[in-house]
Amino acid sequence: MSARILVVEDDLLNRMFYHEVLESRGYDVTLVADGALVLDEVKRISPDLITMDIQLPHISGLRLIRKLREDAVTRDIPIIAITAFAGRGEQEKAMAAGANGYLSKPVTVDRLSNSIRQALETNGHAIG
Repeated sequence: MSARILVVEDDLLNRMFYHEVLESRGYDVTLVADGALVLDEVKRISPDLITMDIQLPHISGLRLIRKLREDAVTRDIPIIAITAFAGRGEQEKAMAAGANGYLSKPVTVDRLSNSIRQALETNGHAIG
């Protein structure tokens, strides 16, 4: 069974890129553009991993990560934080919020694939 990945990203071009890359590697990909829909979508599909854009309209990706970590049902889902604002301390903020990994934009195919594979393997999900 392929891993289910929830991609949380408000930018259409980035969503298309992540979808194409991840689906081509055999993952079952669900896309969410609106941070307000994330918590319901996570509970609906029970993803094996989440990629979370940090700069979302209306709600911070960091806040969403904290909310996911507070819920017993979602607290153990690996989350890779992704941000275009890679300033000093941003990775530390993401990790402190509960992210398992961190990528700065622009995200390359190799960095995205490797980060997801590593997070899934660390969480005990069989790859391949």
